[in-house]
Amino acid sequence: MSNSFGRCFRITSFGESHGRCIGVVVDGCPAGLKLSEEDVQRDLDRRRPAQSLITSARGESDRVELLSGVFKGYTTGAPICMIVENVDVDSEPYEKLKSTPRPGHADYAAYVKYGGFADYRGGGRFSGRITAGFVMAGSVAKKLLKDVLGVEVLAHCCEIGGIKAKKSTFEEIKVNVEETPVRCADLEAAEKMLHAVEEASKVGDSLGGVVECIANPMPVGIGDPVFDTLEGDISSALFSIPAVKSVEFGAGRMFSRLRGSESNDEYVAQNGRVFTETNWAGGILGGISNGMPLVCRATLKPTPSIRLPQRTVDLSSGKETVIRIEGRHDPCIAPRAVPVVEAMVAVVIADHAMASGFIPRVIRSKEK
Repeated sequence: MSNSFGRCFRITSFGESHGRCIGVVVDGCPAGLKLSEEDVQRDLDRRRPAQSLITSARGESDRVELLSGVFKGYTTGAPICMIVENVDVDSEPYEKLKSTPRPGHADYAAYVKYGGFADYRGGGRFSGRITAGFVMAGSVAKKLLKDVLGVEVLAHCCEIGGIKAKKSTFEEIKVNVEETPVRCADLEAAEKMLHAVEEASKVGDSLGGVVECIANPMPVGIGDPVFDTLEGDISSALFSIPAVKSVEFGAGRMFSRLRGSESNDEYVAQNGRVFTETNWAGGILGGISNGMPLVCRATLKPTPSIRLPQRTVDLSSGKETVIRIEGRHDPCIAPRAVPVVEAMVAVVIADHAMASGFIPRVIRSKEK
C-alpha cells in the first residue's frame, strides 16, 4: 500500500475511518514557517462532517494535535506530525455488511487484494475520512505558498447534479464560497444545487459534482517534464481522493470541440511582463507553469452509500443478495471535498516549487 507522496515536500498519510485517529506526516517543510494549530484547524473545520443538513451527521470535532516539527511557533525543518482523533464511531452497520461488498465502494477489491484482512469498518483505509490528513498537510502547503510566494489556492463547486455554475472570478470565489452549504461561488446556482441535493437525499439517493481549483498568482517555471509534470502530479494527487473519477485542466474536454485558432493562448507584453490574453491551457504548458492562474477541475462520483436497495454478492455463500446501507453518509460529497482538492493541489505546487528552487530550505522571517 502506497501512503507517501511528493519529493521535497513529502507527505505520509496514516489511519483508518474507525481506527484511533487519522494523521499525516509532512517531511521536508522548510524551517522558519510560522505555523500554529489554529492555521490547520481552519481548513479542518471546513472539511469536518455535521456542518449542515446535507453532510454526514457523524459528530467529529476534528481537533488537530500538532505533535512534532514546530517549536516556538515556527517549523524546525523536522517532520511535522499531525493527528485528529476518531471519536464518534459506530461500526455496527459495517459488521452486518462485512461479507456483502457495497456497490460503488472498494470493499470487494480490498477484500481480494488483502486476503480479507483489510479494515472494513467505515471503509477503513479506503474511506473519505482519510482526507482529513490530506487537509492537514494541505494547510501547511497553502501557508507556505502564501507566505513565501504569495500564491493562494482556492476551490469551489462548479457543478452538482448537472447544475452548472456560471464562471466566477478569483475574488468572487474567495468571498462567496463559504456563504452556502454547497460551496458554490455562483450563489444563484448554489440555491438550485442545494435543492437538488436535498431532493436526492429525501429518496435515499446521492449526487455527484465537480470541484474547480485555482492557484493564483503562479510564477513561471514550476514543473519538471517529462514524467514529473505539474499537471501529471496534480492529477495523481487528486486521484488519491477516494471519490474522484476524472481530472482536467483549463478547457479540458472542451479542447475536442475547438480549433487551434480558438484554443491557442496568444502572448502579449505589458509593463515588462509577458502573459497570455486567454487561459485555455489552465496555466500549464509542457508540464510547466506559464505564469497564468492554474485552473483544474476534479469530478467526484455520487456518494456510493445510499439507502436504496442494491444488488451484491454474499462472499460467505457465493450467492446474490440485496442490501440496504445504513449509517451516516453525505448525499453529495463535492462540497466537503472543496478543502481537500485545495489541499492536494497546494501540496503538489509546494513540492514542485521547492524542487524548482522557488522556496528555500530556510525561511528568514522578518519577525525573528
